Amino acid sequence: MATDTLINDFELPFQLYDVLNVESLTQHQKFAEHNRQTFDAVLDTANKIATDLFLPHNHLADKDEPYFNGKTVSMIDEVKVAFDAFRESGFIAGRYAFEDGGMQLPETVMTAVAGYFMAANPSTTAYPFLTTAAINVISHFASDEVKEAFMPRMLTGEFTGTMALTEPHAGSSLSDIRTTATEQEDGSYRIKGSKIYISGGDHELSDNIVHLVLAKIPGGPAGVKGISLFVVPKYRLKENGSIGARNDVHLTGLLHKLGYRGTTSTALSFGDKGECYGYLIGEPHFGLRYMFKMMNEARIAVGFGAAMIGYRGYQYSLDYAKDRTQGRIAPNNKPEDDATAIINHGDVKRMLLAQKAYTEGGMSLCLYGSNIIDRINTTNDETLKNELSELLDLLTPVIKAWPSEYGPKANDLGIQVLGGAGYTREYHAEQFWRDNRLNPIHEGTNGVQALDLSFRKLWQKGGLGIQILKREITQDLEALKTPEAAKLAGKLTPYMGHLHEVLVHLSKILPTEKAITLTGNAQALMNVFASIVVSWIWIRQASIAEQLLAGEKNADKQNFYQGKIQAAKYFIDWELPTIQRDTELLNNDNAVCIDMQAEWF
Repeated sequence: MATDTLINDFELPFQLYDVLNVESLTQHQKFAEHNRQTFDAVLDTANKIATDLFLPHNHLADKDEPYFNGKTVSMIDEVKVAFDAFRESGFIAGRYAFEDGGMQLPETVMTAVAGYFMAANPSTTAYPFLTTAAINVISHFASDEVKEAFMPRMLTGEFTGTMALTEPHAGSSLSDIRTTATEQEDGSYRIKGSKIYISGGDHELSDNIVHLVLAKIPGGPAGVKGISLFVVPKYRLKENGSIGARNDVHLTGLLHKLGYRGTTSTALSFGDKGECYGYLIGEPHFGLRYMFKMMNEARIAVGFGAAMIGYRGYQYSLDYAKDRTQGRIAPNNKPEDDATAIINHGDVKRMLLAQKAYTEGGMSLCLYGSNIIDRINTTNDETLKNELSELLDLLTPVIKAWPSEYGPKANDLGIQVLGGAGYTREYHAEQFWRDNRLNPIHEGTNGVQALDLSFRKLWQKGGLGIQILKREITQDLEALKTPEAAKLAGKLTPYMGHLHEVLVHLSKILPTEKAITLTGNAQALMNVFASIVVSWIWIRQASIAEQLLAGEKNADKQNFYQGKIQAAKYFIDWELPTIQRDTELLNNDNAVCIDMQAEWF
C-alpha cells in the first residue's frame, strides 16, 4: 500500500499564494522575471523528479544502506541517478542569482520545492541540501579566492558539501572541540583532529566533497571565542582549479542509524599524516559566528523536513484508513451489515486530525519563516529589515524544535492508525517514524533550542523580537473578517495574556538565583510560546480557508478548505489548552527537575 501523491495538490498553492501572497514578491526587482506561472513550473518539476526518481528507492535505500569496504563507500545505483537529476535541474543553485547560474527564486518557493523531496526521500535529499547549506556559508563569508575555487562547482553539484562540527567527546559543547589548525607560510592551514556524525561525509556521488570544519588555531582565545572555520576538501585542487591529490582526510567508519539510513553518517579523521590542507573562511576565531549562519538556515530546513516526513506519514495512514474496513457503526452495526472503513471511527478521526494539525501547522510555520527571509531581502526600509531579522531570530528555535517534536508524534500516530500492520516492515509507516526521529536531535537538540529561546532570543535587543511578533499577531487577529476564525482568535487571546504574565515573571527572576529553575523548565516555556505561535499560524490558515470557501463551487476544494478550518479548531481546542500546566510551572518557579540529584536516579 502506498500513494504516489507526495503533497495534496491544493496544499502548496494555498500556502504560497493564498496565505503568504508570494506572487507579490515579483513586484520587487530581484524577482521581476518571475510570475506565478514560473513558480508553478518549478514546483511541477520538483514534484515530477521527486515522484519519479526519489520516491521509488526511499525504502530500498533504507533496507540496503551504504557500505564501506575500507576504501570507498558504495550505495544503491538509484541514489546517484536521483542526485544527478536534482543537480541537473539546477535546484542546488535555485535561490542564487542568474549570473551565478541560479534561478533567482524566492526562499519561500525554494522551501516549497524542498517539500516534495523531503516527503519523497529524505535520505537522498540530504546530499544536495547539505551542499546548499555549505554554499551559503562560503558565499557570505569566504574570501574571493576560496569562493572562486569551490562555489561554482558546488552550485552545479559537481562538488558536494558538509558541515563538520561534532567531535566524539564534545557533542553539542562546541567550546570543547580539540581539532587544531596550524597556519603555514603559504597562508593555508594544516588540520588535525576527528569529527563524528558527519552526514554525507563520504560517498562517490560527486567529484569532490567540501567539508566546513570547525577547529582552533593554537594560541587563540579559549572556549567558543577561539573557534575558526575552514574549508577542507576531500581532494586538493591544482593551481588551474582541476582536482589534484587526495587530501589527508579519511573515513574511519560509517555509523548505523535508526533511520535516515540512505545518508552516510560518518566518522572522519583529519591530518593523520600531517598533510590535511584547510583554508580559512573569513577571520580567525569567528568560525562559530559564521557556522551559525549555516546552522540557523539548517534549523529551518530541519523543522520543515520534520513537518514533511510527518506529512508523508499522515498521508500514508490516511490512505490506509480509507481502505481498511473493520467494525461497524450504529445504526449499521448488525453482524450482517458491511464493515466500515476505519476512517469513520471517532478515535481514528482524532488521530488523523492530530496528524493533520501537527504536520500542516508545521509546514505553514516553516513557510512563514522562509517568507520572512524574502521580506528581509526585498525591503529597503532598514528599520523594518532589522525588525524582521529579530523576528526570524526569535522564531528560529521554534521553527526547528516544534515541527521536529510534533512531526515524529504524527508518525507515531500514523503507526497507530495502521494498528498491527504499522508495526511491521511490510508497511512503511515505521520507516517514516525512524527517519523523523533524528530531527529532534541534530542541528541543536530541542533542549538546546528551548534554552536558546528561554535565555537569549526572548530578551535580546530589549525584547524587540517579541514586540514585532505581537505586532504581527495583533494585525492578523484585528483583520479577521470570518466568524469561525474570529471565534478561534477569541480562544487564543487569553493565552497570549498568560504568556505575557509568564515573561514579566521570568524577567524578574532571570537576574536572581531562581533563574536556575528555568534551565529545568525551558521546555515548558518552549511549549507555551510555540503553541501560541502555531495557534496563530492555524488561525491564519483558517481565516483564508473560510474566505475562499464562501465562493468555492468545486467540491474537492470545498473539502480542502473545510479540513483546514477543522484542523485549526482541533489545534486550538485540543492542543492549546495543554499549556496551562506549563504556565503554572513557570509562574511558580517549579524546581522539581533542577532539585533532582544525580544520586537519586
